[in-house]
Amino acid sequence: MKLNLPNKLTVARIIMVPFFMIFILYRPFGPTWSNIIAAALFILTALTDLFDGKIARSTGQITDFGKFLDPLADKIMIIGAFLCFCMTLEDKVMAGIMVWATIITVFREFAVTSIRLLASSDSGIVIPANFLGKAKTMTQSITVIIILLEPIVFGPELDIFTKYHLLSYIGIALSVYLTVHSGMNYIKAYWHLIDPSK
Repeated sequence: MKLNLPNKLTVARIIMVPFFMIFILYRPFGPTWSNIIAAALFILTALTDLFDGKIARSTGQITDFGKFLDPLADKIMIIGAFLCFCMTLEDKVMAGIMVWATIITVFREFAVTSIRLLASSDSGIVIPANFLGKAKTMTQSITVIIILLEPIVFGPELDIFTKYHLLSYIGIALSVYLTVHSGMNYIKAYWHLIDPSK
């Protein structure tokens, strides 16, 4: 199968996920440099999401394969990072919150993916990511970067950020809100496909 450039970028996004996960999980260069490298790799991975969509729209290379794979790549990228945080965050309260955020995210993604599969099998419709879905992914991506870099950027002088993880908590809260809101939006829009009375 020959892939166009946008789809190649989407596939590259999936391939890059294990690389930033390695630096979060194993910290081969110590906590600081490993987090910086992980953040850089994650940003590079996330940028492919921005460019593949723009290239596809501007060149008329939008395909059903891309509509299916693009949101799937986003899910793998975000859930991969969230799972790493569940295992590596030293603050136990924050790690516990990340567990719940990850569960909510996984549940939402399973629900939306199931709706997409129903739409595809019953009606031949491929449901693309909508604005809320993209906003959710962008917020989650920013949250991942904040969690990685907040203690490095602010240092020990600003306890409100390094000790209490203020920005990280704000990012997690916004991510969870948009995850739930966008998920409910999909369910509402395509409820007729999963109506239990049918």
